[in-house]
Amino acid sequence: MVQIGYTMMTEQAGPRELVEHVVRAEEAGFDFSVTSDHYFPWLRSQGHAPYAWSVLGAAAQATSRIPLMTYVTCPTFRYHPAVVAQKAATLQLLSEGRFRLGLGSGENLNEHVVGEGWPSADIRVDRLEEAVRIIRELFGGRHVNHRGEYFDVESAKLWDLPDQPPPIGIAVSGARSCALAGHLGDLVIATEPKAELLEAFDRHGGEGKPRVGQLPVCYDPDREAAVRRAHEQFRWFGGGWKVNAELPHPDSFDSATQYVTPDDVAASIPCGDDPENFVEAVRPYAEAGFTEVALVQIGGDTQSAFLDWSAKELLPALRGALD
Repeated sequence: MVQIGYTMMTEQAGPRELVEHVVRAEEAGFDFSVTSDHYFPWLRSQGHAPYAWSVLGAAAQATSRIPLMTYVTCPTFRYHPAVVAQKAATLQLLSEGRFRLGLGSGENLNEHVVGEGWPSADIRVDRLEEAVRIIRELFGGRHVNHRGEYFDVESAKLWDLPDQPPPIGIAVSGARSCALAGHLGDLVIATEPKAELLEAFDRHGGEGKPRVGQLPVCYDPDREAAVRRAHEQFRWFGGGWKVNAELPHPDSFDSATQYVTPDDVAASIPCGDDPENFVEAVRPYAEAGFTEVALVQIGGDTQSAFLDWSAKELLPALRGALD
């Protein structure tokens, strides 16, 4: 059975609201949760970008059952991998073992703020691989000294380390990242229901490991209102990660999507209040082999209504159809 998750979308709500939302998601019966880790929203209309790790710490204390996960953190520019390892270990302790560390090679939108430039995709994956190895070493509890191509670590050690370190998930979009995820990841992360990504992950050691996808949705009893909101806040989603990873500012995303129409958005994002439309949007992930799918409800001020509807209608429909 595919597990259904809830996304704390930091680009569309403030920190207190995000914690309230995940508490409600736990009450509604979602199987797990994930959290974006951004410095900017994709579009100005989304309007938020609080610090995800503070939100996660508060969420760990406010909830008791629902698993937490970064979706995803880039450990190579804004954050040094040694610091990411410390944050993740601390969050695993605060959550009593409910945290998974999702990692990726990053997007220019968030990482440019530290002024280190934005290299080509192959270099970004090289940096990610080195960072993951450092994090794993630190999770082992030893003093770590590292002189690498991209990172130095000087006698670092995690003094508060959980008995079971957080599982590491790695986001994939192509052959190289799939190989990295298979070799070094405990799970794989993707935002498109492409079976070929999971097949490549399996070839490199990923067989039997969890595979987590994500799907934007837009619930509203008024379907036209849902389509308008999805277009206003999520029309960037169709650009694909090869484009989205390169754009440096919300205004860039606005310009790049100026010709995307509401109909274009509605063709790829389920909108309205018919559970069957949402089930059909999740089904390709299940058929591709994903074991978990995190839903993103578009619109920060619509989360309560979405969570109520999910508990009553959506989750039963999904579990009935995908069991």
